[in-house]
Order: sequence, then structure tokens, then C-alpha cells
Amino acid sequence: MQLSFLRPLYNRPGPWCSVYLDASRDTHDSRPALDLRWRALKGRLLEQGADPATIDAVERVVRGHDPMAGDYGLAVFATGGRVVLSEYLSAPPLRDLASFATLPHTMPLVAQRGEQVAWVRVLADRSGADAIAVSAGGVPRKAHVKGRENFQLRRVNPGGWSQSRYQRAAMEAWHHNAGDAVAATVQLAEKVGADVVVVAGDIRATGMIAAQMPERWQDVLVRTDAGSRTDGADPMRMDDLTVQTIAEVADQRITTALDRFGVQEDVGAGLDAVVSALQRNQVDTMLIVDDPSANGKLWIGPEPTEIATDPAQLLDMSVADPQRVRADAALLRALVGTDAELTVLAPEEAPELTDGVGAVLRYVDAGTPGRGNG
Repeated sequence: MQLSFLRPLYNRPGPWCSVYLDASRDTHDSRPALDLRWRALKGRLLEQGADPATIDAVERVVRGHDPMAGDYGLAVFATGGRVVLSEYLSAPPLRDLASFATLPHTMPLVAQRGEQVAWVRVLADRSGADAIAVSAGGVPRKAHVKGRENFQLRRVNPGGWSQSRYQRAAMEAWHHNAGDAVAATVQLAEKVGADVVVVAGDIRATGMIAAQMPERWQDVLVRTDAGSRTDGADPMRMDDLTVQTIAEVADQRITTALDRFGVQEDVGAGLDAVVSALQRNQVDTMLIVDDPSANGKLWIGPEPTEIATDPAQLLDMSVADPQRVRADAALLRALVGTDAELTVLAPEEAPELTDGVGAVLRYVDAGTPGRGNG
């Protein structure tokens, strides 16, 4: 998982208000319920010493956001009287949470986000296509393609000397229209950095589009005859296939990260090793088991790589005033500051991961803890 979307949170000094709440409005009493939940969280922030201006900024987002249908949540991060980041959560958080601390409490957000897969889906027929793309950050883009050819789109069978000419004209029109759809698809795929491209709809149209896709997109292309552009068509089968394909890509990323970690033979395993690697800017991808009950602590200085299990380490690094913070908050800040990635694991995916954390390293040298074990 890329964490660049969190960078604005670490470009500003704290302390930070971090709020997660169930904002669902699917019942007649949802607005009073939201008000009660927010008032409880507001009270917790005040008890922790949050300043009124920052609490008011969070409240404006909570009370003024555009409601979604069904169950959902909100995550809001603010400091200095200003909301820096707010996100809708696709489901309510496991529990409402309000934190006022040196660092923003971002672990629940990244755990709920999971692996973010950028994707494009194209629903095509012989006259054009409708495409939607979603970036890894969840930003949607759309394109409607009306093919340049609209004459003789059906292959006819009139008989006589003109039959082959009509058939060739239809095939050429389909081919040109598929080319227009390919151009729009590639443009969207490049904009979002697509990990998968699903081409759905008319079987002949999808075949022509697939055949014309540039080689770099062939390996991530999934073709299906599910879906139709006709009015009233049921999108369920196409939607199910899209979700399944995205999930398979996400699962493959997790498997790859675990495999890369496994071949290191215990190098980068455990909290001490991960912290040391972050100090040395060695971490390519950190693996962490999602544990909402975790409350471990680490010490930090002003810089992302100033992270330690013992404040004496930071004093040796000339950090004058080490701060004790949540371990997951310190780890995430260090990952963002060193452009490293994160893989969040369920407990059953890594039952033997030391301390619930490990790292795939960018390089290994004589100073890497645990190197002698390999």
C-alpha cells in the first residue's frame, strides 16, 4: 500500500485531533444518533486537552459532510484549527474513536482501506464504450466513447454481388470504433496507474479492443462477455467480476510481500529490527498485523527516521527532546517520510510474525540486524 496520501499529515507539526465515527444515516433517527456520537467524541477530545478551534474545525466536517446512503464512517484529522485530511470510510469504524496526540492516529484508516488497487473497467459494444477508472486513492474518472463510425454496424446478408462489401464495411467500422475505445481506455489507465483493466460487454467488441490494447496493458487485461450497454441491463454479474478481479490483485500483492519477506531468513523481523531499518532508510515494505487493541509505544524526534525503542538511542542521535508516542503512529510516519510501503495483514495471514511486524528491506549490509542469521 502506498502511503503518499498521508503526507500532508506529516508535513505539519501537531498535536493532532484524530476522529473516527459511524456517520451512517440509514434510519429515521440517524441524525440525532450522529449528534450523540459526536458529542461523546468531542467530550473525549476536551478531556485530552484539545484546543477548541481544532475541535470546532472537526465538528464542521462531521456535521456538514454530504451524507452517503447506507452504513459508512468518517475519519477526520485536524491541527491548529484546521482540518488537514478527511475521508469517508466504506463501512463504520469498529468503534468510534477520538485522539489528541503528538502524531495523527492513522493506523485505523490504513487498516480499513486495505490494499488499494487502481482499476479501469470498459463496457463496450460495436458503437462505442463507457469506461470508468478508479485510482489507488479512490478518485473516479469516467469516459464515454462514441465511435467515429456509425454506418453499417450490423453485418447484413443481402445476397448478390454487394454482400462481401457490406460485411467488410461493418468489420472496418467495428475495428475503428474499438480503436477509439482503446485510446480512451489507455488514457484512463495511464492517468490512474491501473493495476487491472476489465473489458466487458459485446463479445466481438471486447475481442477487438483486447487485440488492439498496447502490450504493456495486455498482462493486466481481463476480458468478459458480462454486461451490456442496453438500457435496463443488469450490471450485477459485471460488478461481481470486477470486485473479484480487484480482490485477486490485492491478495497477490500480499502474497508477494510475504514471499519477499520470507526469503530474507529472519532479517527485518520484529519491532527492534524494523525500527533499526527505518533509522537507516532500509525499509521497502513494512508488514504489520492489524491489531486494534495494540497500544505499544516508541520514541521519536522531529525527523521521520528519528524513531527508537529507547529514548537513549535518540539522545545519541542528538535529538534534544524525544517524544513518546503510539508505536503504530511512529512507524507510519517513518514509512511516509522514507517513501516506503505498507502491507496490512490479518492475524491468520502471519501467525508467526515476531511482534506482529516485519520489513522487506531495500538493501542488506553488515550493519543490518539479524544479517548473521541468514
